[in-house]
Amino acid sequence: MKQLRIGMIGYKFMGKAHSNAYRSLPMFFPKALKPEMSVICGRNAEALAEAGTQLGWSDCVTDWKDLIAREDIDLIDINAPSNAHKEIALAAAKAGKHIFCEKPLALTLADSREMLQAAEDAGVTHMVGFNYRFSPAVRLAKKLVESGRLGKIYHFRAWFLQDWIIDPEFPLVWRLQKEIAGSGSHGDLGAHLIDLAHFLVGDVKEVIGMSETFIKERPLAAEMTGLSAKGDKDAPKGKVTVDDATLFLARFDNGALGSFEATRFAAGHRSTNSFEINGSLGSVKFDFERMNELEVYLTSDTEDVQGFRRVLATDPAHEYAEAWWPPGHTIGFEHTFIHEMLELSNAIEEGRQPVPNFHDGVKCQAVLEAVERSIEQRRWVDISEM
Repeated sequence: MKQLRIGMIGYKFMGKAHSNAYRSLPMFFPKALKPEMSVICGRNAEALAEAGTQLGWSDCVTDWKDLIAREDIDLIDINAPSNAHKEIALAAAKAGKHIFCEKPLALTLADSREMLQAAEDAGVTHMVGFNYRFSPAVRLAKKLVESGRLGKIYHFRAWFLQDWIIDPEFPLVWRLQKEIAGSGSHGDLGAHLIDLAHFLVGDVKEVIGMSETFIKERPLAAEMTGLSAKGDKDAPKGKVTVDDATLFLARFDNGALGSFEATRFAAGHRSTNSFEINGSLGSVKFDFERMNELEVYLTSDTEDVQGFRRVLATDPAHEYAEAWWPPGHTIGFEHTFIHEMLELSNAIEEGRQPVPNFHDGVKCQAVLEAVERSIEQRRWVDISEM
């Protein structure tokens, strides 16, 4: 296979990010399979045609079933709202198509397990979209943990803070409706933190949490795109059915302790996705708003120079960096998706499953639902219960 023929369902926030990744991959990673942006799919024919032209797709269809039935498509890219993931993925697996699906994998753990089983039974490649794993600075943190340079890991603390719905008059977008999104800040933001914890530290054993919905009702949206929306403050109101903020504590299988906070009500935080890891020999700190940097502290430094150092992860020694610019020339949010598609492309060519795949999506969903059960029953919940 020289080219990877792609059919993509969805064309807004993630659709644009994925399209950019497919277009950029051959320029900077020329040995990877060349993505062929064959068909884009969405419900609104006029908006779809405009997006198809802007984003560089060859053809447009308004019915995803027609897309999956086409014989000239190798991969189905699903970045539609979360409530559509399961049905599309099951159909794609049945048709023998490789699948890339944005997170969270499904609305429920049971649905995510069904998606995994279908993909495994069909023998297709499957990947879930946890793009923050693919920042070079995060890969450096992973390297420091795995090599033992941080020693025994004691703590993982993470927080993903946003403020885009803090205005009570912000419209009721689909991300605030449980039947479409599955959950609020917990599944949207917290899912990324959980996946980073799994990637960097290991499996979670048990959790206990709490959550709150601060604004119970909002004006119905007249128009929405990505994280923005328009509405009339005098419009009828609808009920917010997801969490605005969720916090939980965790114990890992390896004995490390974790704390997690996801909220859309942290004024001044546009997208603060951060974690800190403390080990017996050192610590690391990461903030995606400064995504090229990793703060590193090592106890082996002599006392007179001990302290966190800023490591700019743009040297050839850092994963992916050699494909981009000279050292010190930074990369951005969009590059995490290009690295993600590189992993997908390489996995298909090598006949293996990419990482992260649907197994990782299921594992994340199990923690999400364990936290929800903990909140409902006001107790510690072991992941083995799920």
